[in-house]
Amino acid sequence: MDRSAAAPSSPLARAEQFVWLTARVLEQRRFAYHFLGGGADPVETALTAYLGDDGGYGHALEPDLRGPHSRPQHAAHALRVLDGIGRCGGRRAEGLCRYLTEITTPDGALPAHHPASPGAPMAPGGPTASAGPASSGRPAAPGGPAADDRAGDLLTTGPVVGLLHRNDVWHAWLFRATDFCWAAVAALEERAAPRAEEVLAAVAFLDGAPDRPRALAAAERLGRRVRKQGLVALDPEAAQDTPPPQGHPPGRRIFVHEVAPTPGSPARAWFTDAEVGRSLDFLADSQCEDGGWPLRRSTRAPGAALESRPIVTIEALLTLRAYGRAL
Repeated sequence: MDRSAAAPSSPLARAEQFVWLTARVLEQRRFAYHFLGGGADPVETALTAYLGDDGGYGHALEPDLRGPHSRPQHAAHALRVLDGIGRCGGRRAEGLCRYLTEITTPDGALPAHHPASPGAPMAPGGPTASAGPASSGRPAAPGGPAADDRAGDLLTTGPVVGLLHRNDVWHAWLFRATDFCWAAVAALEERAAPRAEEVLAAVAFLDGAPDRPRALAAAERLGRRVRKQGLVALDPEAAQDTPPPQGHPPGRRIFVHEVAPTPGSPARAWFTDAEVGRSLDFLADSQCEDGGWPLRRSTRAPGAALESRPIVTIEALLTLRAYGRAL
């Protein structure tokens, strides 16, 4: 969108001011690319600053994970950035896949927390934390943790695999990782109470899975379970007054627009037009006085919260625009 198209009091103009005042260089460049006609090269240059010698990404690219260490969650974040500018492929993807190969678990997937360095700072809970053995798609040992402490995790593996497939990246690492994700999603469909973050990871995988009929069928089954368990807040205004589903942390609810951030999402079919509209209204109305969108999860460090809000703001604007909402 051209800068001149945004009126002084428009949501986009207010968000722009917020981004210039608070965001890291990467988010400033992303905002310029998506909404001000900026180029892709500056985004990629800014992202390269987070690249490690091992081919992975670190340096708090995902703000919840502090420190310089490369982690799978940073890889997913980098791929989302590259996907958004149409550069998620080629030598960039090859180098990242080599890193992913190095940290792959025995079951062919990515670990929940790659132990790059003892005591590496990381925020507890939230979307980057493991849900435990059940999230891996493998059965837990009776009365205890999974037998292999390095079991793969859908939370870290699903988004990475989905984004690579979405961009037609083919690498040897993907074969076993893709099989792992199919098995993990199938296990999730059978779980009595899948966690909200696991659902988001499953949708991220299914969004890019190359076998589209299989992906859509899996999404339909998962969607029935999601609605039955009440995992998504269909009435955002009442969400804070409604107890979360059993086994979910208090205060963390996911909304329709998070599960289906674009009309093309495989999760869009889970919801009626009215439910989608209500969620988008809530998202649009959530813009704060400073022009940014709020962070609806806890963080350990103040810096993580400050760095996350511009990311959330860009994602909110992209979702609203994807659904044709005026900015």
